[in-house]
Amino acid sequence: MNKLPIGVAPYTIRDAVEMDYAGSLVKISQLGYKGIEIGPPPDGMTVEEQKSILSRCGLEVIGTHAPFNHIDFNVHELLDYVEDVGGHYLTISMKYHSKDDVLNKAQKMNRVGEMCRQRNIQFLYHNHNWEFESFDGEYILDILLRETDPELVKAELDTYWIKRGGEDPVQYMNQVGNRCPLLHIKDMEAGEGNFFAEIGEGILDFCEITKTAERIGVKWLIVEQDECRRDPFESLQISYANLIKMGLVEAPGTQK
Repeated sequence: MNKLPIGVAPYTIRDAVEMDYAGSLVKISQLGYKGIEIGPPPDGMTVEEQKSILSRCGLEVIGTHAPFNHIDFNVHELLDYVEDVGGHYLTISMKYHSKDDVLNKAQKMNRVGEMCRQRNIQFLYHNHNWEFESFDGEYILDILLRETDPELVKAELDTYWIKRGGEDPVQYMNQVGNRCPLLHIKDMEAGEGNFFAEIGEGILDFCEITKTAERIGVKWLIVEQDECRRDPFESLQISYANLIKMGLVEAPGTQK
């Protein structure tokens, strides 16, 4: 089995990033992560300065996320940023209050997706658990995927949130098929609390998830842990070490 590149979503270390932006990115790279989903730099830092930090760390920019639950954002401004930092994806997450709301937002996503395509950027939709609520007996996420053009709007599925929504991540990944170039990987603790866990420390089968990811054409596995019971950098280190133990990542020094 080929080993997919492993990126990170810095939401995991959001507090540390606020206190020490550059130092936090250095720590991520030292843990072994190769790519990052990242947004525009903080106040007082230029994009060129941000790019210089990322270059020194050897972190490839995968893409960025649009503002949460806001479809009427300045698309071209974010696309300018993604192009500038060398990313390839622009991702959005939304909430919904009715089936009509889903349908209306799906059409807006098609329009944003076309704007992205004209700039050679792929537009993605990132799920949480609420997209597995139903309108007229159909999951919100299924409605979205049906009502959006599969070339204009692809998926960034999230293993934890699929499970939290009541579905099996592997089965749902197979259902979505080759429409999922990025995959957020995060684990879930056993028990009723459904708390987040480091990769390999919870109940999800990441060997099967990764085999499926490779089969359906996922380009990046992206580690994210929304909440941690320990220091978030330690959580990211544990996740990466467990991916190595499972044979899903090359151990440091073994890359050809």
